[in-house]
Amino acid sequence: MNIILLGPPGAGKGTQARVLVDERDMIQLSTGDMLREARSSGTEMGKVVAEVMDKGGLVTDEIVIGLIREKLEGEKKGGFIFDGFPRTLAQADALADLLADMGEALDAVVELQVEEEALVARIVGRSTCGNCGEVYHDVTKPIPADGKCANCGGTEFKRRADDNEESLKTRLMEYYKKTSPLIGYYYAKDDLRRVDGLAEMSEVKRQIDEILSN
Repeated sequence: MNIILLGPPGAGKGTQARVLVDERDMIQLSTGDMLREARSSGTEMGKVVAEVMDKGGLVTDEIVIGLIREKLEGEKKGGFIFDGFPRTLAQADALADLLADMGEALDAVVELQVEEEALVARIVGRSTCGNCGEVYHDVTKPIPADGKCANCGGTEFKRRADDNEESLKTRLMEYYKKTSPLIGYYYAKDDLRRVDGLAEMSEVKRQIDEILSN
């Protein structure tokens, strides 16, 4: 099973992807993670990525598609989760061509729908465990009083410098301009399925499970 998770920054895509990895043995393909992995891999593609990044250049869609192809040619396990890619219509077309070329199919595109004002409130004050990525929030889910992550016991927590209202609204505008057209694109293909991204994590998981089971 191959799926795309769509949604603005802070919608919970990473959290739900981790659940799918744990429970369905799927492989999460995050663009950032793939680039970091490739850069240190020593492969021919990795050398290309390293050269571009070391020069401060932008990694092209062709390079990212090449990295995805490498992943698709490897172990498939329970399928793939595309997280953070595609971001544009051109990337969506490129991914469709790649999947067709490799005899793969896209089973669903899951959009985590959110309301902007509520999303800002959710993200401002957010931090994550530096070890396992568990998400905390100053108001709704504070870091445990003993200073240890409830999931893994880690003691280092990170807060993104751009997790503030002004920066978040800039990131949201960037998302709406570049990525939101994908919603219409996948709706037209009858691939789009929607869930309430602001529901409790367990409820979002339930909705996604129902989509994938059908």
